[in-house]
Amino acid sequence: MLHIPSGNFGNALGAYYARRLGLPIEKIVIVSNANNVLTEWLQSGCYDLSKRELIATTSPAMDILKSSNVERVLFDLFGAERTRELMRQLDADGRYQLDAAEHAQIREIFAADDCSDDEGREYIRQAFEQGYLLDPHTATCFKTCNAAEFADQVNIIYSTAEWTKFAVVMDDAINGNHAESDQQALAAVAARAGIEVPPAIASLFEQPIAQPMVVDKQDIESEILRFLEQGQLVS
Repeated sequence: MLHIPSGNFGNALGAYYARRLGLPIEKIVIVSNANNVLTEWLQSGCYDLSKRELIATTSPAMDILKSSNVERVLFDLFGAERTRELMRQLDADGRYQLDAAEHAQIREIFAADDCSDDEGREYIRQAFEQGYLLDPHTATCFKTCNAAEFADQVNIIYSTAEWTKFAVVMDDAINGNHAESDQQALAAVAARAGIEVPPAIASLFEQPIAQPMVVDKQDIESEILRFLEQGQLVS
């Protein structure tokens, strides 16, 4: 069993292609966070965005609702015409439903579950006690690895991130701190672990800010036009 943290389904798609090429993967188990549309889709056959809003979580790279790489699996399994039909339904209605045969075919390859932020923090803490710094995305997979249905299988976790990028979450899980900055959190985690912050990361805080402007979402278009008018946009 290959357990993969999934948001945009990219790593799961890579595993799917590897399986198609002959890699002996019994099943690809994807794990979502609170944005668990993929878990719902794999369990029910219904991909439904119509009543969902994106939830900010401690595993932000998985905070995705419309996973573009799912379309590639549909194309490979069901062909261009059926995939086009499903994608048009998703765009028009915010949802689509696989038929029973299609859902069964998907379920032969994939399984799914979701992991809450609190559960993820606990897996980070447990891994730390065993001497490993586990990022909050990879941590979600420990839920499925510990599931009774996979207990007698060979389970492999596909680690998809590195802990320093999520230092505030790591510090909270390991030390119970609520750091005010990434730099503070990095120092706290490193001190607790008895390691140094990697020099390539530590040196970032000494670099000048290259882009000081922060543009609100509603002002992006007008700022781009202003850059163009002033000849400031470099091709």
